[in-house]
Formats: sequence, C-alpha cells, structure tokens
Amino acid sequence: MQITEKSVLEYHSRKKKGKLSVHPTKPCNTQYDLSLAYTPGVAVVCNKIAANEDDVYEYTAKGNLVAVVSNGTAVLGLGAIGPSAGKPVMEGKAVLFKRFADVDVFDIELNSKVPDDIIKCVSMMQPTFGGINLEDIKAPDCFYIEEKLEEILDIPVFHDDQHGTAIIATAGLMNALELQKKSASDIKVVIAGAGAAGIACANLILNIGVQRENIMLVDSVGVVYKGRTDRMNEYKERFACNTNARTIADAMKSADVFMGVAAKDLLSEDMVKSMNEKPIIFAMANPDPEIPYDVAKAVRSDLIMATGRSDFPNQVNNVLGFPFIFRGALDVRARKINNEMKVAAAHALANLAKEPVPEEVFHAYSDERFSFGPEYIIPKPFDPRVLLWEAPAVAWAASKSGVAKNPLKSEEELEEYRKSLMYITNKNFVFMDKIYQRAKSNPKRVVFTDGENERVIRGAYESFLKGFLKPILLGKASVIKEKITQIGIPEKVIENFRIIHPPEFEKFESYAKKYYEMRQRKGLTWARAKQRVLEQNIFAPLMVLNEDADAYISGIDQPYSDAVSPGLKICNMKGHALVAGVYIVIIQNDVFFFSDTSLTIEPNENQLYEIAVNSSRLVKEFGYTPKIAMLSFSNFGSTDHPQTLKIKRVVKRLNKEQPDLIVDGEMQADTAVVEEILQRNFPFSLLKEKANLLIFPELNSANIAYKLLQRLGGATVIGPILTDTDKAFNIMQRNAEANEITDLAAVTVVKAQNYV
Repeated sequence: MQITEKSVLEYHSRKKKGKLSVHPTKPCNTQYDLSLAYTPGVAVVCNKIAANEDDVYEYTAKGNLVAVVSNGTAVLGLGAIGPSAGKPVMEGKAVLFKRFADVDVFDIELNSKVPDDIIKCVSMMQPTFGGINLEDIKAPDCFYIEEKLEEILDIPVFHDDQHGTAIIATAGLMNALELQKKSASDIKVVIAGAGAAGIACANLILNIGVQRENIMLVDSVGVVYKGRTDRMNEYKERFACNTNARTIADAMKSADVFMGVAAKDLLSEDMVKSMNEKPIIFAMANPDPEIPYDVAKAVRSDLIMATGRSDFPNQVNNVLGFPFIFRGALDVRARKINNEMKVAAAHALANLAKEPVPEEVFHAYSDERFSFGPEYIIPKPFDPRVLLWEAPAVAWAASKSGVAKNPLKSEEELEEYRKSLMYITNKNFVFMDKIYQRAKSNPKRVVFTDGENERVIRGAYESFLKGFLKPILLGKASVIKEKITQIGIPEKVIENFRIIHPPEFEKFESYAKKYYEMRQRKGLTWARAKQRVLEQNIFAPLMVLNEDADAYISGIDQPYSDAVSPGLKICNMKGHALVAGVYIVIIQNDVFFFSDTSLTIEPNENQLYEIAVNSSRLVKEFGYTPKIAMLSFSNFGSTDHPQTLKIKRVVKRLNKEQPDLIVDGEMQADTAVVEEILQRNFPFSLLKEKANLLIFPELNSANIAYKLLQRLGGATVIGPILTDTDKAFNIMQRNAEANEITDLAAVTVVKAQNYV
C-alpha cells in the first residue's frame, strides 16, 4: 500500500479536522440528566472531592487521562519544527493510547524551549491528569525535565522517546541473545546516538546483565571516552569508557551488538563484517536505518537485525510500550514509572514473542506468517495479547516495588486484573467468560473434523489452553503435526492432542457396521457404508454416538447443509419435530439469541412453535431466563395479513401450552429490543422489558439480521448453535477464525455437559 502526500493530507483534513474528538460517557438527553451532570447536582461531587481529594479518581476521568506534552524541539525525524508543527504527532500519539489500551489523552503543545517553563507548566496541571507522557523534547533538556517532574509530581511521568525505545529494544535484545546463544554479561555493545533514546537504552540493558564497561557510546563526535571534553554532558559522562577507540569503525570491531538511534548510513558494510560472530544489529534510526536491512543481511548471513520500520522484520515500535505501560500504571495508581516497571514491560514483550501467534494478527499483516525466530523477536503492535501481558506485568511490578497507591496484593488479584483487561480487547468477554468457566468445570473430548486446517488447529489449541476440552483432530498425522510445528505449538502440548486418521482407526470396521445398520433400509450398501465412514463428517458423529468422544465440531470449509446433514441423521433428534439453529448476538454488552437462523427456510405454525420452545431451552442452558419476542412486520394486530395472523396464533398457543414462558408478539424488531417503545406504546404486553430471544418468521430475515449486525453493527456473533439433538455437536461458520472456533467449542462443551 503506497502512502502519498495527498492521501496523508486528506486523511488529516476530512470531516472533523485532525484525529481527536471528545465524547461524553454519560447521557445528557433530558433536564434530569443535565441536573446530574452540571448544576445543581454536580455540587454534591465537588463537595465530596473537597472533603477527600483522592475521590477525584472515583468521580472524574482523571484516573484514565494522560497528557501528551511536547514543545516540538525533537519531533520524530523532523527535528525542532516547533509545537504547532508537532501537534499532528501528539494527536497521533493520543489515538494510539486510545486504540491499544483505552487510555484517554489530551495533547498539550507548549510554546517554550526553556526546560524550567515546561516543568512549571506541567506541574501545575497535576490536578487534571493521571499521568504525563513527555514527547519529542530534545536532549539533554528531556532528561532534566523528566527528573524534576518525577521529584515534584505524585503521578507517573514517562518520556517515551527515551524509555519506550529502550523497553522495546531491550525485549528484542533478550530474544536475539537467546537465539544467538550469547550471554548478556559477556557481550560488547555499541550504542550509536547519545540522545534521549541512546542513553535510555544504555541504562536499561544494564538490568538484563550487560556490563557497564562493555557498553561503548558513540555520538556525532565519536566514541564517548573518559577524558573527552567536546560536547559532553553528565548523562554521557556516566557511560564514558576507558578505550583507545575514537571512531565508530574502531568501536564496531568485535562488537556483539549494535544499537543505533542516530542517522541513516552510519554503518558501512566493513563495520558489519568486523563484528563478532552471530552479531545483532538494531538499526533504529527513522525513517532510514543506520544501514539498509538488505545490505546488512547480505554481508552477514548469521546476523539478527531489527529496525524502526514496519516493512522489515523485527520493528522496534514504541506503540508496543507506552499505551500498555500507562494502562498498568494508571490502574494501580502508580506514583511513578520506575525501573522495575520498565524491566517488567521488556520481559513481558520478550516472553510474548515466544508464544504462538493468533490468526487475527496474521490478518492484520496481510496474512504474513511468523513465529519466534530470527525474523520475529518482538511481538507485532496489532497483537491484542500485548495488553494482556504487558499492562499486568507493569501493574504487578509497581505493586511489588511499592509505588502503587492501589496495589495488587496477590496472584489472584493479578489474574482478576488481567481478566478485566479482556473487556478492552474482546467485546464478547462478559458473556464468554461465563461460558468458559462453565466449560472448564467439566472438560469434554471434542472432535474437530477439519483437523488439517490451520485455523481449526489454532482454535483447538486455544481451547485446550483455556482448559475446557481435550482435542481430537481428524486427519493425517504427518500433515497435522507439521502444521502444529509451523504454528509453534510446544511439543509438550502436542502430547495432549489426539490425532485420528479414519482409515487407520482401530474401530473403523465397527463404525462402518453401525452406520450400515442405521442406513441399510435407506438404500445404503455395505461397500458404500465403508466408503462413507471415511468421510470426516460421518466419522465424527459416529465417534460421539459410540462414546469415543463427547461432542464434535464441523463445517469450516463447506456449505452448512452438507456439514449439518450427517449429524442430524446420526445424532438423532430428541423426539422433537425439528432442530433450530441459534446465533448468540452480543452488541453493546447486551446478549440476544436469534432463532432460527440456519435450518428451516419457511416454518409453518407448528415449526415456529417448536423453534420457540426448543430455543428457550437452549437459552436456559446458558443461564438466562428466556424473554421471547415473536417477530413480524406488524405490532400486535396493526396489520392483518396471513403471515402476521400465523404468528398471532403461535403466540396464543405458546401462552396456553407453555405458561411458564415469557412470550409475546407479533411485534416489530424495534419494539422487541427497545424498552421505551414497548412500555410507552404497548404497556399491555407480557414482555415488561426488552426481549433476549428473538424468533424470526422465516430464515431470510433471521439470516439477514444477524449478518448485518455482525458486519455493519459491530456485533459479536457466536454460532450457529443447534438445539435438541441426542448428542452435542455444532457446525461453525464457513471460514471461521480461530477465536470464533474457540468460542463455539466452549459453547459445545457446555452443551455436552447438559447431556450427561
């Protein structure tokens, strides 16, 4: 994708100018709302805070509000372009805070180059903000400003140009050293660039075992050595070394690691050749690294390299740091971001890079595949797990080191905090967490028919890690094991996967005999039975029928009708007239059940009755009281039409024969889900609050409704879930992603539990 000057300018100028806007978090639609939000009601809150200043965190947005502060003296690779020209960068920073960690930001651009002015101004803003992110302030001013603000303020201060780069680079360095089989205590490190990022890198890598005497700092003058007087300051002096080396070429000889935060084309091919065996180069100058990636790799085949660019492997991107570091710091009300918190963030990122990568991350990067190795030593910014690893690590380090005002007191509290962060990354977490907990209480053996499919393997793996099932994969063992290895699933985990190739299964003959007995009066011959049982969609339900598994899931790459038909024939219905397909639709934290979405195209009255009754049982299985709306284009007789009269008769029958069910209709969809419409216009309705089980009049409307909500309304959709079968099985959506397979697997396990 090409980025042009025109496209960038258009992006920033269209609609509302810039990249930020303020949105209220409380309703203000009535006079009553206004009285609560402002006068006279707000005085109650003001008095509360006046009596106890800490209550400002309880009643205002301060605890989730960060100031991004800059004077524009060192903007990106643009230099001292001033505060106004730097504002688009600060707005961009605010967008990243919100996008990746749900942290709110005001960007503050200050028109002063005097460090004490910055300090005074920021210190006076402490009542407004929960944290301060200093940005694009030149060195050495940035060191002085940060140190003084940390002394003055009781909220975290973090200069991202320093520590963000250092944290991400240190995470990558730990993994690169592991892959190159080198010890941090033995390596020689050259750091080019003695500004904010370079000094911060030098300081932070000391915490992973690098020896101070083995670090050689190089600036625009040359090597920083003891006794040098030209362009020195106290921060460089801390890393002045005893050496005869004077140039970067001298420094690079036999170096193990190069970390560059300087300028393009600083390194030559000869310098790279002069490095020690299995070298590590982090050329992080932006937009052009100290040596082009391809050039360096051509010179040294044993090299591990990272840059600051997204078009090469191993991007050192600060977005992997600041949103999540502040998230963790704010959530425990840390007074500062100390060394322990920075090191914890680096370790969390390093460890995450070793985990198998979720499918959704591949999609964010044009389906590029990567796993831990020389070209993947740092997680990708769009990996949603970064929040769940880094923020808890930072919060825990703050708690353990004594800088948290609301510390996490135990491993259990840490786990609860990590779980709370799931609400940011996974909108269906509230519902699915309950399902996961129920599934974990009694794990089941679940067969995945498409066991050679990578997404299915990932879904099975995630389900196993969550502890709610024992996976059985159908397919050739050699193919499945190869894909498992490519995904990066640890060998110790593979031992828990049962892989079955139907032709080689010891019970194949007995399965074929069973199937033949079931279908011999429906035109099936013995020879054909043996052929059909080789089909995974038939083999899997036979496994469940013969109690060699508890449930199965099918359908990843085939039409729904082809996938569901064998299960309906083998895992017979429980004496009911039909099976319905129910989708769970989660939107704005509300949970709805849509039925029938997948099986009966034009249900008659009896079928609509069965769909409502069977679907209500399913809703109860998931711990909800069904409140049923029988949907139509009419509201309670407003239109006389054969379709509406049919639904009216079904409602009458349900009310008579199922008196324990809360059901009403016929009604339009907005009447069913908007309580204000229901109560204002139809106070006589048996539904006193919005419905949660919506029964559609036919398959067209049901299918259209859930797909529009999913694609245009941002709803999370789980299913379809089949009602009332003798054995537990479900058919996933075609082309389902791994996380969707995991959700459906948990639902299927809960379903299987109800059959025991």
